[in-house]
Amino acid sequence: MREFPTVLELVGDTPIVRLPALQPRGGARLLAKLEYLNPGGSIKDRIGLPMIEAAERDGLLRPGGVIVEPTSGNTGVGLAMVAARRGYRCIFVMPDKMSREKIALLRAYGAEVVVCPTNVEPEDPRSYYSVSKRLTEETPGAFNPNQYANTANPAAHYAHTGPEIWEQLGEELDVLVVGVGTGGTVTGVGRFLKERLPSLQIVGADPEGSIYASDAVHPYLVEGVGEDFWPGTFDPATVDRWITVSDRDSFHAARRMARLEGILIGGSGGLALHAAVEVAAELPSDRTVLVILPDGGRPYLSKIFDDDWMREHGMLDWPAPAATVAELLGAKGMEEPNIPPVVAVARDQRLGVAIDLLQRYGISQMPVTARANCSPCAVADIVGSVRERELLDRVVRDGADALSLPVADAMSSPLAVIRAEQPLDEIFADLQAQPAVVVAAGDMAAGVLTRTDLLEFLAHRR
Repeated sequence: MREFPTVLELVGDTPIVRLPALQPRGGARLLAKLEYLNPGGSIKDRIGLPMIEAAERDGLLRPGGVIVEPTSGNTGVGLAMVAARRGYRCIFVMPDKMSREKIALLRAYGAEVVVCPTNVEPEDPRSYYSVSKRLTEETPGAFNPNQYANTANPAAHYAHTGPEIWEQLGEELDVLVVGVGTGGTVTGVGRFLKERLPSLQIVGADPEGSIYASDAVHPYLVEGVGEDFWPGTFDPATVDRWITVSDRDSFHAARRMARLEGILIGGSGGLALHAAVEVAAELPSDRTVLVILPDGGRPYLSKIFDDDWMREHGMLDWPAPAATVAELLGAKGMEEPNIPPVVAVARDQRLGVAIDLLQRYGISQMPVTARANCSPCAVADIVGSVRERELLDRVVRDGADALSLPVADAMSSPLAVIRAEQPLDEIFADLQAQPAVVVAAGDMAAGVLTRTDLLEFLAHRR
């Protein structure tokens, strides 16, 4: 029988793709390494097994033990996959800015999740670093892999991620752009590649408010990247240049990636992508820029891909208030001041009168009322409608004698009635079904609107 891998053996060997829609015109070739195609959905899958295996070798984690880790979510998934295969219990401690999808995902693997405040110092006993340390000390058989200090973190990228990139691109690579969190990826990959490509420039992408490239350290919204302290897993010497990226630019880059390239990435990937596009635009077309995209966008659907969440956090402008039917009617009245709001004909008047009214005001349809001279007209007085085309057909068929017939003989069903306070997007269906509608303000007919009126209003409003 053929041999098939376990899920842990599928980690790595992620593809590199080109980004033609985001490629800066005249700039360097822009490529991306898709780490969300790891089985757990992120680049952190690469460090889960090496950290656990190192702990097992050193006797720090024994059968039936407990893994306790502070995580933004992705490392937790990488560890939870290993724990599921090897029978360990997991407790993950997360900052409260993380998406609910990430919390639900960790619980789906059977992990316990403890949520801590984001806006506290690392040394604060409430911080997720401090809480994870305390839980490790209090829980029998617990081991804290501590991705921020564990040398297996950068070592995994030196042993696997770096060689993959070298095999995929080799000497074609000129610039590598990496979002820096624990620093394990940029340290491990950077060391490996620079040993073979001394001219390689490594660009670190950092959120505004992170300690790496900002003078003022403060909270930010992008997840899983940047820090408020210097991790032991990070060698700053591997980074040649820093680019600081705002939350807004990070999230908009991720949204553009989905809509223009069909690739769904998270906010940290958007941060790195924004920096990579900036770098590629500065370089000539014979250079190659590779950006590492650490995770996918599905854990962020309730956040950066939700328009309401983006607006609440100042990342999207609120839409202009929806125009109402009354606004459209008012605009029409200003453009056509010599036409009464409602031009109508009584059902007992002659067709000749109806035709005269249509021609006098340059309109193609109008309501028919139960009585003459009802101005203003109540909506209840409207009993039908006449249309220019139908009247023409009647005159052609019956000759001039048709002009003396009562309107009631040639009228059609009444026009649909809409309310003056309705938003315009609610009346599209009415104007698709028929060419005109009556606008009601309370019980009274306030005007008649046509498809042309709506089109002209929308065109001028935009």
